[in-house]
Amino acid sequence: MWTRRLPRLNLSWLHSSQSLPLQRRVAYLTTLVVAVAVAATSIAGYVTLRVSLYQALDAELIDTARSVSLPVARDIRNLGGLTEQALQAGNVSVATIRADGTVYYVPDEREHLVLGPRELSVARVHSGTSARSGVDSSGRQYRIVAVPISELNNYALVLGRPLGATNTILSSLWAVLMIFGVSGVVVAGVAGAGVARSSLRPVRELSAAVERVSRTKQLEPIRITASGDMALLADSFNDMLVSLASSRERQRQLIADAGHELRTPLTSLRTNIELLAADATSGLLKPEDRKAILADVTAQFVEFTALIQDLVQLARDDTSAKPEPLDFRDVVNAALDRVRRRGHGLAFDVELNPFYVVGEADTLERAVTNLLDNAVKWSPPGGTIRVQLEGDRLRVADQGPGIADADLPYVFDRFYRAETARNTPGTGLGLSIVAQTIHQHGGWVRAGRSSQGGAEFTVQLPGSSALETLTATEPGESGHGR
Repeated sequence: MWTRRLPRLNLSWLHSSQSLPLQRRVAYLTTLVVAVAVAATSIAGYVTLRVSLYQALDAELIDTARSVSLPVARDIRNLGGLTEQALQAGNVSVATIRADGTVYYVPDEREHLVLGPRELSVARVHSGTSARSGVDSSGRQYRIVAVPISELNNYALVLGRPLGATNTILSSLWAVLMIFGVSGVVVAGVAGAGVARSSLRPVRELSAAVERVSRTKQLEPIRITASGDMALLADSFNDMLVSLASSRERQRQLIADAGHELRTPLTSLRTNIELLAADATSGLLKPEDRKAILADVTAQFVEFTALIQDLVQLARDDTSAKPEPLDFRDVVNAALDRVRRRGHGLAFDVELNPFYVVGEADTLERAVTNLLDNAVKWSPPGGTIRVQLEGDRLRVADQGPGIADADLPYVFDRFYRAETARNTPGTGLGLSIVAQTIHQHGGWVRAGRSSQGGAEFTVQLPGSSALETLTATEPGESGHGR
């Protein structure tokens, strides 16, 4: 048992071609395709013309052979009295062959055809014809045909004509095809390089722009002169840059605002804790002062925890959400159950009509809870909070002091707090979370003044009053008002 080791293929040319620039590869590929096409066309044209010339020559020789077979049959040994001068004038060579292999040539002919098995076969079978390329006794190329002599059995007349003129035509044709073929390949290579350069210019511009963005970290839209698919690609890339720049700006603003808002509670916590630590050794604080400081620390921790939760909510990636068909009344009722426990002494006037949405229950409940908490916060003792779900609109109205006209454009901004709210508990993020959540669900939220004089918030969400007609698709994004 033995095995034969196969030779290893050298694929280095393939790897080297793949490492070439795209423009050069396109130019090379264009040149190669044109070269193959030109070569195939040239070979096909040459072969077609050669076959056509040989077929025409064979037909002419066969007709001539049949026309001279009768006088040759009368004097088979002398070939009907044909002479070398007559053959030269006709530019042919004549011979006869008998079935036993005996060949008769023109008397005194210096150069004669070299016959073979095909001519002998025609004599023996005494039917059909043969045509082939051969030589004479001096080595000159001939086109040789054989036809049976109908007047004599077992004899065939062989006629040949020199191929010099025909081969000269074919050689000239081949030279012309080679010259024009090579010229065509060169022109195609130059044109391919030019086309590749101009066609791939948008790709180079886009690549340079991507490298610039990657190097400088500046998310500025790029400008390239392109059309078609490249223009769509550039537009998509610019949209991505705009989204990244907007995300980076929101992140920067969130970090800056968070740092600013966290500084105050952290400073207060540090001061109070330092006082308690100093009192542990000195005992200078009165018990009621110590209790007040501890109560202040507890309240600050609660506010600090709420602030962190709100920041986490704002920083959430909405791509992780898993929306599903929801009865929006269940969402509102769940939020009402939570808020009623905090709104002691307040009345809730609730009217909920059927409405179904596609969304995330937890985030929607958090948004509605924030709206209700805001209404509880500003409602006077014994006041009434009006909650109405009609069609695709949810309205939450209170009987508080309302929102000043100067504050209306900013109520949904992060950490924004009106002058009247600066001394009240809160992080300034609740309404921002409402706006972000509703926006992510394809709706909008607006703030205004209710008919009772307080604030009224209107939420619009895409949905349906019947679950059967609800389109179970991901909610799209749309702008939201204020």
